[in-house]
Amino acid sequence: MKKRKELLKFFPGIIFSAACMGCVMITPVAAAPSAGDAVTNFSVRLFQASKTPGSSTLVSPFSVLSALSMTANGAGGSTLAQMEEAFGISVKELNDYFNKYLSEQNDSLSVANSIWLNEHSGLLVSPDFTETVTDFYQSEVFEEPMNGETLDKINGWVNEKTEGMIPEILDEIQPDTLMYLLNAIAFQAKWETAYETDDVFSGTFISEDGTEQETDMMRSTESVWLEGGGAQGFLKYYEGGRYAFAALLPDEGTSLDDYVGSLTGEKLSEILSQQKKGYTVHAVIPKFRSETSKELSETLESLGITDAFSEQADFSRMYSTAGNPGVKISEVVHKTFIDVNEQETKAAAATEIGIVETAFITDDSEKYISLDRPFLYMLVDCQNDIPLFLGTMYSPEN
Repeated sequence: MKKRKELLKFFPGIIFSAACMGCVMITPVAAAPSAGDAVTNFSVRLFQASKTPGSSTLVSPFSVLSALSMTANGAGGSTLAQMEEAFGISVKELNDYFNKYLSEQNDSLSVANSIWLNEHSGLLVSPDFTETVTDFYQSEVFEEPMNGETLDKINGWVNEKTEGMIPEILDEIQPDTLMYLLNAIAFQAKWETAYETDDVFSGTFISEDGTEQETDMMRSTESVWLEGGGAQGFLKYYEGGRYAFAALLPDEGTSLDDYVGSLTGEKLSEILSQQKKGYTVHAVIPKFRSETSKELSETLESLGITDAFSEQADFSRMYSTAGNPGVKISEVVHKTFIDVNEQETKAAAATEIGIVETAFITDDSEKYISLDRPFLYMLVDCQNDIPLFLGTMYSPEN
């Protein structure tokens, strides 16, 4: 089970230096982003690159980054440099970040990692690599033949770790695959204030092309108002207060695609961190359920991680056998699930990385908002200020 959502903060810094004959201003230097800033920035960029225009999309950047950062511990040279550039933070810092995060898991959110090694590959996996992923990512390590039996085991592991929300991650297994790196996230949390029967009514959801759709809507009164960057929304907490559902509805006349395209990690952080409390927010949201499956190789290449998928890949820190052939990432499969209803929210994500050889608003305290047209939503970890899931809803019947 799991909970909440996340936010960000960015503080630019300017350095001045004084000389004996006067003051000299050194070139302004932006303060190094915190790990939370980097995770949020990566989350927004990954979501923008992976979404399909005009279609509902759900991504867990947290899951993708977990699997990628494990993989990056085996990278070197330009391959590692490209991955760290895309992450916006060093692998060492990510190791520390995820290690701390995994130590703080609770009943609402569970995160699991594993690597599956081909026992017939003849290649010796670097002990330093396996030690890092087990120490920092609490990863399980399995050594198996790459056959149908192992396919069932991998899918069984994903099914178990996502509490049945994602029954399988792989359709088939390739016998020449050297390694699979997996991350699984399961989130389940009841609303702090559940919707009553009288709160559910039949309403109309209007698509951007004007199509009207009858669907179940849920009304509630919340106390946290969000606005900024051409959108308004609200925060609805889950039990315990650590996690929250956040929704942002673009201003009339702005398409959801355009709004998402204008986002940055800094803008999203500002919206979430400058939340306005003490309001009476009359909110309406559709009940919805969504499942997605994506192959993210091209998406990650568009973010600058190119060598890792090519013959130029350098994963020399992953395998320690002298004279071993080069290896590269063959695929990055990402599956997600979410169910938002009267009592709770359930969500899950799984990411698999394959390794192969290379051959309407007023100014008073009362607000009204109805998510009766396409909107952006998140599951936020409020304690760590990061979005665990990011999604767009174009139709409640996805």
